[in-house]
Amino acid sequence: METDVKFWEESYINKKTGWDLGTISPPIMSIINQLNDKNLHILIPGAGNAYEAEYLFKHGFCNTYVVDVSETALNNFAKRCPDFPKKQILHQDFFELKMKFDLILEQTFFCAIPPAQRTNYAAQMASLLSSGNKLQGVLFDFPLTENGPPYGGSKEEYIRYFTPYFKINQLKKSDISHPLRANKELFIKFTRL
Repeated sequence: METDVKFWEESYINKKTGWDLGTISPPIMSIINQLNDKNLHILIPGAGNAYEAEYLFKHGFCNTYVVDVSETALNNFAKRCPDFPKKQILHQDFFELKMKFDLILEQTFFCAIPPAQRTNYAAQMASLLSSGNKLQGVLFDFPLTENGPPYGGSKEEYIRYFTPYFKINQLKKSDISHPLRANKELFIKFTRL
């Protein structure tokens, strides 16, 4: 599965990152604040500037991994968080990742990939999680468009992609989204079958 590396690299180099809040998003912070097991192996795919990973690491979650195709984005993160283990900063395509995690945090990544890759995304997420492990975070909730990223999506579409691999524990409107994303996010909690 090929990802448009040039597009993402140029976006970060030229700081054309309108999706970047400059901080961890409230829904992801809420999820992290409810975690108790500091030994969890956590992945943040399409991490970008990885504010979520920074927050996790500063709160003692030392088995946090980030993956992104943009070297610039990962370098931005490494400069901000110099103590973060270099071996856990993965400069590669998410679709080529071959590891296992206890928890994967989804934050704007799904709706950043072309819609034609969504079936593969759900399958890849399933391959990275063992039975009983979780995929949590937020997915955008606005009409699917051909122009993106972000491309949008709907609750019905997400159910179709994820139910072959996951139990849908929660899929509801986020009531704690950042003001720029108010009424545009669905909070998700899926358990790997």
